Amino acid sequence: MEKIASFSINHDKLKKGMYVSRIDGDVVTYDIRMKVPNAGDYLPNGAMHTFEHLFATYARNSALGGSVLYFGPMGCRTGFYLLLRDSVTREEAISLTQDAMRFIAAFEGEIPGSRREECGNYKEHDLPGARAVAADMLEVLRGWTADDMVYEQ
Repeated sequence: MEKIASFSINHDKLKKGMYVSRIDGDVVTYDIRMKVPNAGDYLPNGAMHTFEHLFATYARNSALGGSVLYFGPMGCRTGFYLLLRDSVTREEAISLTQDAMRFIAAFEGEIPGSRREECGNYKEHDLPGARAVAADMLEVLRGWTADDMVYEQ
């Protein structure tokens, strides 16, 4: 079998940030890398789960919501993939991500979709953890531009 694109990136050089992972027709996959790979510090499950609920809710309710195809975690627990239509510019994708981070970092109240009838693992949420991860990523993405979205070779 062929090696898939995400396994072709040298994870020893990958730093926290937001990258264009791949382009498939009119779909752009963004790699929102929140932890340095293989450094021993990974997203805790509860925080990752809550972060996913909040980011997806925010993004799908934003002005770009109709262009959001998917938002979900990486199995390695170092970040998330955000899939958007290519009609969304790189700058808009960065802005959406920064805005979602601000939303999550300040969020209080009931986590959207976290009731038993709405979620397949409703007991495993961690709002303080999700807020901390978002606050950290806000610092990482401060001043981030489309030019920064290329993986280091």
